[in-house]
Amino acid sequence: MLSEGYHTYYIYILTNKSKTVFYTGVTNNLKLRLNQHKENITNGNKSFASKYNVEFLLYYEKFTWIQEAINREKEIKGWGRNKKVELITTINPDLDFLNNLFD
Repeated sequence: MLSEGYHTYYIYILTNKSKTVFYTGVTNNLKLRLNQHKENITNGNKSFASKYNVEFLLYYEKFTWIQEAINREKEIKGWGRNKKVELITTINPDLDFLNNLFD
């Protein structure tokens, strides 16, 4: 029997190729979500991510409980760009694209 709460949720920060914009989201399947962002850009959807060609992963955190992930996503969304860059550089000092970790 599965124990309640043993799931994996992610908060993530994406950017575009020139790293001029950040998008923060939450998901329970980061690989699938990255693919969805890429498909939305290709299909010309009118979402924020597609409008700004946001598909490159810079940062993520794992959570077991969805509510914790949602709370963290809201916290980060409230931050300015400089604070987000500070967070990203704690695990990704060169702001490399991390998508290949989930291929």
